Amino acid sequence: MAVRVGIFGYGNLGRGVELAVNASPDMELVGVFTRRDPSAVHTASGVQVYAESALLEMTGQIDVLVLCGGSATDLPVQGPKYAALYNIVDSFDTHANIPAHFADVDKAARDGGKLGIISCGWDPGMFSLARIYAESVLPGASTYTFWGKGVSQGHSDAIRRIDGVVDARQYTVPVPEAMEEVRAGRNPELTTRQKHTRVCYVAAEEGADLERINREIVTMPNYFSDYDTTVHFITLEQLHEEHSGLPHGGSVISCGTTGANGENTHVIEYKLDLDSNPEFTGSILAACARAVARMAAEGRTGCITLFDVAPAYLSPQSGEELRAHLL
Repeated sequence: MAVRVGIFGYGNLGRGVELAVNASPDMELVGVFTRRDPSAVHTASGVQVYAESALLEMTGQIDVLVLCGGSATDLPVQGPKYAALYNIVDSFDTHANIPAHFADVDKAARDGGKLGIISCGWDPGMFSLARIYAESVLPGASTYTFWGKGVSQGHSDAIRRIDGVVDARQYTVPVPEAMEEVRAGRNPELTTRQKHTRVCYVAAEEGADLERINREIVTMPNYFSDYDTTVHFITLEQLHEEHSGLPHGGSVISCGTTGANGENTHVIEYKLDLDSNPEFTGSILAACARAVARMAAEGRTGCITLFDVAPAYLSPQSGEELRAHLL
């Protein structure tokens, strides 16, 4: 029986989940739910769009609800609210706040007899698995995470808030020399500035003070001040023609040793190179929806993360197929 999926939120991520669910023969998309006027939201697949309020009436029609809101203000509220009513999946990615979000969803899901899985993206998510596998195999290993080259949507939004900026894209770029040191197994101590640089493409209003905009970007605390940052001013047409995509990716590299005196060095690397960040993340959320449906059917409740999911639960293949072809 197909897993019946609902999507709450229809931005870039919601559209990515829609594509992934519709590409999965063992899943069925029931509908998209939105805080906007449903008549103004047109889905790529033509699936019906409902107002958020419909979620209170459709609990028997959806096996897993995928929450596609933002981590700053949406998911901390929506996660506990809907974990009491549905099995849920989210991509909460504010690392420092994951323990608190986990606790909130866990209580709501247990009270409602449901199962929720949080922080299912590529970081946190797939990169988290790379870290735990490497450090389990090589206790005491040093693990380094590099992001990019890719568009940081949060940093791009921060630039857009500057007076005189029409639109902007910011790319996070790993420092090649730092990655080479890590891949060589040298376990370097790296500062934030030594690991990544930031490259900004900015379309400014006509007559705007470009010097001031540049200064506000490179000195912005929590976003750019700790990095070597380069700002390029281009036209809005150039920005849309050359920087309209949302690529991303990165690497998790772990370095450890074995032997009586640590004489043998081992390097484990997991790498992603993504043309579309939201479509790839949407595919992860869809796989996690499959896992949640299976685990919930076995009676599991509360909140979990990818650390708690056996890989076979994520796959559409049977155990026999997995053992024959992937083991």
